[in-house]
Amino acid sequence: MRRSSTMALVLMFFGAALGTACANAQWVMVARAVSGQIQQMSHKGDNGNGYDVATVVLEANADKVYSTALSALKSHPGITVTKNDSKKRRIDFTNGAEYASLQATPLGDKLSQLMIASNLTGEQPTPTSLVLQGVLKVCKEMNVNCTVAGE
Repeated sequence: MRRSSTMALVLMFFGAALGTACANAQWVMVARAVSGQIQQMSHKGDNGNGYDVATVVLEANADKVYSTALSALKSHPGITVTKNDSKKRRIDFTNGAEYASLQATPLGDKLSQLMIASNLTGEQPTPTSLVLQGVLKVCKEMNVNCTVAGE
């Protein structure tokens, strides 16, 4: 009796582990299907202030995305990196008028999400300039073809 209950417990454990692995594999497949599609969301209120956010899933290691982004931002003449954290893969930067943060999040060994968010103020000529340009620059540096979703 004891042997059969132990065997049942072992089978339940492996079944649960297999179910989790399958769910993770499906999620990774979905992420790869949208790889390179830049999703963007922005809002500018009546007072001229707001936010701008862009994300993209890249088939690349998050550490590589972070280091590429940091290198690109540091070499850009109009951008100042104000803070960077390699453990969180986060970079804060400014162009003098807008302040933005970038973060590369691992979704797998060779899959990551790049997110850039910035503030919008009444002084900016275009509400998407810093964020969208930042994502496109990192995509170009990584040799990844990225497109803005819906265009």
